Amino acid sequence: MKIKLLLTLLTVCLTVSFSYASFPVKRTVASSENTELHKSDTSVASYVPLANTAAKDLTVGIILWFFLGWAAGHRWYYGKPVGWNILFIITAGGLGVWWVIDLVNMIQGNF
Repeated sequence: MKIKLLLTLLTVCLTVSFSYASFPVKRTVASSENTELHKSDTSVASYVPLANTAAKDLTVGIILWFFLGWAAGHRWYYGKPVGWNILFIITAGGLGVWWVIDLVNMIQGNF
């Protein structure tokens, strides 16, 4: 019984450790003259996670606003400060006022 628990724990630990990419990802820039990808400089500043460089989609933001507005889903998606997001949840979106203001700001592109 103990060996089964140890093997299960070992399997879970190895699975979790292999499933996360804990290394920095180099950004690549496409050349306008060539279709080849060139590596940018190798300074520490060039190691940016690719997920942070992607633009946030307005459609996804509005869908999150509609379905998860009560949980500030759209605010988490756009990367707003955690403290403001928690305040948004506690006050139920400022009794609905902040919630509507967020929609207007998203549509205008000021979010």
